[in-house]
Amino acid sequence: MELFLKSVFSADFLFVVIRTCTPILFAAMAAMISTKCGVVNITIDGTMLMSALMGTLVSAYTQNLFLGFLAGFLTGTAMGGFLAFFHVKMKTPSNLTGVAMNLFANGFSVFLCALLAGDKGSTSKLSSLTFPTINIPIIKDIPVLGTIVSGHNLLTYVCFLMVILLYIFIYRTPFGLKMRAVGENETAARSVGENTDRIKIISLLLAGAVSSLGGMFLSMGYVSWFTRGMTGGRGFIGVAANAIGHGNPVFVMLASLLFAVAQALSNSIQILQLPSELVMAIPYAITLAIMVVNSARENIGESSRKRKLISSIHKAG
Repeated sequence: MELFLKSVFSADFLFVVIRTCTPILFAAMAAMISTKCGVVNITIDGTMLMSALMGTLVSAYTQNLFLGFLAGFLTGTAMGGFLAFFHVKMKTPSNLTGVAMNLFANGFSVFLCALLAGDKGSTSKLSSLTFPTINIPIIKDIPVLGTIVSGHNLLTYVCFLMVILLYIFIYRTPFGLKMRAVGENETAARSVGENTDRIKIISLLLAGAVSSLGGMFLSMGYVSWFTRGMTGGRGFIGVAANAIGHGNPVFVMLASLLFAVAQALSNSIQILQLPSELVMAIPYAITLAIMVVNSARENIGESSRKRKLISSIHKAG
């Protein structure tokens, strides 16, 4: 137990939290973009999976990191385009489309992996490239802070920078205003001449592109290969983080960090030599508990607002 406490209350643990948060936060931001335009996007996990595979395969065959990144990025954008086509143009329910696309991604990724890497389980036989690790000058030499902040993968820094950029994009640009208007009241936005379908399509393409970064981090940053089902449900955890953060970039980031702490704790708990099945279930159990608490809090708040409204009506009468 003493060894477990030492591992948790350490700078190395916080380093792991930030690293673990990266794919979750990418997924959460993709979910946030989608919900801002009024679309429930559960294809994020499948998008991350396909981007992770394509980035790894192309970087391995071309031995060019930029081409690998471009392949993963375009794959994620294309997945967003598929969702936009079926949901926006063909008017299919977004949740059913998401289930279908996730099932497709899980099966097709295994097929491509077997076809191009010679292994259904992973691409470990291929020599794929990875994004570089960045040591921040000056900060890296500061005790504790340097251990926590410096030495992360390039995509980790891109991820947290993107929180700021998306905040500016959503709340400080004309398109961000239009996107929020479509999500809050599509009929009203259409009544003032806005092309709501175009806004949704662009938003879903952007969400797919952001998702791709989370997938590529897993296969080209966290490790240097693709494995079957390597997202481990992080896309769905990102959707949950967005729901808890209520679509606010800062709160979404904090919710993602909370889920990352849960996953990092499950890794540290292995020191206690608990059954592996129990350890693997811990992050998802904590995720479920957080969602239940959040839902209960919202229901209590809604009940309180209704009581105040009824009380105001009685007083007015």
